[in-house]
Amino acid sequence: MSVDERFAALGLTLPEPMQTGTLPFDLSRIDGQVLYLSGHVPTEQDGSVARPLGKVGAEVTPEQAYEAARKVTLGLFASIVQTVGSLDRVEAWLKVFGMVNAAPGFNAIPPVINGCSDLILEVFGPEVGAHTRSAVGMAELPFGVPVEIEAQVRIRL
Repeated sequence: MSVDERFAALGLTLPEPMQTGTLPFDLSRIDGQVLYLSGHVPTEQDGSVARPLGKVGAEVTPEQAYEAARKVTLGLFASIVQTVGSLDRVEAWLKVFGMVNAAPGFNAIPPVINGCSDLILEVFGPEVGAHTRSAVGMAELPFGVPVEIEAQVRIRL
């Protein structure tokens, strides 16, 4: 089963690419076989910023933040498809860098970013989906989102 077929079999749908307005950078960039994905925030199906907003451990529960990380990951997938045409072009996930908008004292950062890692592994399997990762807490994130994630993948030429 191809990755695209597995994605569909899981009942998942790609959102529209993240609405960025006129940002002075690209959401994705290819250098050789490496596709760099800029920081993505949780989005709705139409590409708009998803709710809830706020700090994890205060306005946003860890469970809501885990789901937000999954939404971010779907947005990363959408950027991959927009850039290279298919999830099947991903040869390996290399690195995930997850940032959590953490309330003072909230330190359960890794389980939030597991929302991203778990979805990557569900869709791509352990051979392609295995990745290195950092998960850090931040004082603030753009637009008040609870999670922002960037990634690097190796693509088939």
